[in-house]
Amino acid sequence: MQKKPFEGINFLDFTWAGVGPFTGNFLTYYGATTIRVETATRPDPIRIGGASGLTEKYDAETGGGPSQHPELEYGPVYCITHPVYKYDITLNLKLPEAIDVFKRLVAWADVIVENFTTGVMERLGLGYDELKKIKPSIIMHRTNGYGHTGPMAGQPGLGMTVTALTGMHGIAGWPGQPPVPVSSFYTDHLAPLFGGLALIAAIDRMRRTGEGQCIDHSQVEAGINYMAPLVLDYTVNQRELTLTGNKSAYAAPHGAYPCKGDDRWVAIGVYTDGEWDSFCRVIENPTWTKDSRFSTLINRIKNSDGLDKLVAEWTINFTAEQVMTMMQDAGVSAGVVANAQDQEEDPQFKHYDFFREREHPYLGKRNFYHTPGFKLSEATAEVSAPSLLGEHTEYICREILGMTEEEFNGLKQEGVFD
Repeated sequence: MQKKPFEGINFLDFTWAGVGPFTGNFLTYYGATTIRVETATRPDPIRIGGASGLTEKYDAETGGGPSQHPELEYGPVYCITHPVYKYDITLNLKLPEAIDVFKRLVAWADVIVENFTTGVMERLGLGYDELKKIKPSIIMHRTNGYGHTGPMAGQPGLGMTVTALTGMHGIAGWPGQPPVPVSSFYTDHLAPLFGGLALIAAIDRMRRTGEGQCIDHSQVEAGINYMAPLVLDYTVNQRELTLTGNKSAYAAPHGAYPCKGDDRWVAIGVYTDGEWDSFCRVIENPTWTKDSRFSTLINRIKNSDGLDKLVAEWTINFTAEQVMTMMQDAGVSAGVVANAQDQEEDPQFKHYDFFREREHPYLGKRNFYHTPGFKLSEATAEVSAPSLLGEHTEYICREILGMTEEEFNGLKQEGVFD
């Protein structure tokens, strides 16, 4: 049996929403034993994300399930965010006894990831200085909107606000109109790439030296790395980006064009004169392709409005898949503007076995569980439906922390595991 890269690592997942889980999930994908800490008194909001209207539908299909909080088990967004097997414990951290249980979990852990607003962990008595007293070799990864120092450190940072501050919400849209946000939580997917790399480095160092560390990760700093060309342009030229829709300063035609079918589109980008010649051959060289307005790349960019209309008059006669295939075969960049059904049926995703079908006690069999987006040559990512809220509380307390039955039942009666 292959040994996974993080086998033997104990990982304490004290995260919520998206960016925190995305940062640490790859440890669980590849072998780390993971305990997730939650609470029913203030549940993770994505446990119900996308669940509207699903309760009755899935209950009818599956007959319900075993959770003590079934209303928090119908969120498909939670399944997508946690497609890995984690032991799950609920702790009501308003109680000092629950804080004590958490500290016992810290003594068990090698790595803890948290993504709460600056000061939350300190108010709970669980800041890094306190945790390393319990486990000197602990690796603590702390990720939030603006980091844990500086004038904005105390500001709550959710995906939409952090993405806006990176400038990403100002780069997409049509001339003369308000910008169109690229996503409400784009940095939730960018920041974990940096956070994951930092965790790998910290784990490697810990394995070699036995020393832990605290990683302070600012999501807005991670996101602004992707805006470097625009920052450089302003720094050097004092020039700000103007909205241009789908147009490009160095390609034409360049955009999304209508195709046969209901709301079907294809993206095409022609970057060189050679690609333009290939494009013209694909569309069978209509007379307008010889027009002097389109004779050079500079002219095509200058006259892109008229060019886009002519291209659309051709693409509308074919399906998006047909246009993509014809263009790609000719060496022209093109791709279907995919919807969810396209992604599910995509042959490349199927080749990679990207989406996995798993059984969920409330949602039934679903195939939206996914791999981490990369493959290792000598280890396979483990994909699973997420655990139910507090599903392993007793097991964790009794088998991992070594509590007696009397101790566990006493804490339970006090509401520690609510």
